[in-house]
Amino acid sequence: MTTASGQQNHAQTAASRVFANDALSLGLTLPLLRAGAIVADFDEQLTLARLADERGFRALWVRDVPLNSADYPDPVGHLDPWALLGALAVHTQRIALVSGAIVLTLRHPLHIAKAALSVDMLSHGRFILGLGSGDRPPEYAAFGRDPHERRELYRRHWDTLAAALGKPSRVIPDRAPEGAPAFQLLPGTANTVPLLAVGSGGQSVDWIARHSLGWMTYHREPDAQRARYSMWRAAVERAAPTAFRAFGVAMRLELSRDPHEPAQPVTLGYRTGRHALVGILNDMRAGGTHHVTFNLASERPAADAIEELAHDVLPLFQPEP
Repeated sequence: MTTASGQQNHAQTAASRVFANDALSLGLTLPLLRAGAIVADFDEQLTLARLADERGFRALWVRDVPLNSADYPDPVGHLDPWALLGALAVHTQRIALVSGAIVLTLRHPLHIAKAALSVDMLSHGRFILGLGSGDRPPEYAAFGRDPHERRELYRRHWDTLAAALGKPSRVIPDRAPEGAPAFQLLPGTANTVPLLAVGSGGQSVDWIARHSLGWMTYHREPDAQRARYSMWRAAVERAAPTAFRAFGVAMRLELSRDPHEPAQPVTLGYRTGRHALVGILNDMRAGGTHHVTFNLASERPAADAIEELAHDVLPLFQPEP
């Protein structure tokens, strides 16, 4: 089994810039849409991605939404994550690219490994592979999977994926008939693509602390988030006491045009002006959060919000260019 402790040579240009001890970095989740919009112009998304890169955001996050349904709360039509990540790799220069998250249980791990290596190579080592398990039983049925096997599928696929992306790479076939050749995963890269748990995947926090670069979760109200972080730190002390393990949060942000507007909770985040946002982020940094990715959703054009955040918020947490 390949664990996170065996992945210390991961891409420092990506992982250590996004996740660093006693620091907080900021990212953005694509697509960047106005509140209520459900159709993304992906040419515009690439333009916004370049802007985020130029302005110093540390990460762009891309979701994996295989299927849509009228019963789902998210009506947005997302591009295939690997196609979008490939485009982002050649349209940006410095910003980390993170999958948030590839549905590990519904994709073959060797296909994921091949795609991850490809994005990492195209982006020159800027890729972080975030992995989730999916939580919609009808999608499991559509792909011929049993949702009751979610936990075991996640662990088994993680092990196969980690072995394929490790140094040295090992391809673990589903079946190995007599006389079958040994396989390689090419092209190889100098870096080991870091693996990040997004959500729990049905696993214990101890399992996540042993195997993953860190744990990415959704925003919760402050008391609940502090309790969740305390649980995480205890797991890290038990399972990986000598290693750094990151903690990150995905937050909905409705950034008001009024910089003095007080923060008001909304689903999975806040509506707030930038001054209150800075206070929220300072509290999160003090509480142990290493990265926050914003899911922008307001009446403002996304470029306008990006510019304000870059000018007035990023320098308080990311002082270097």
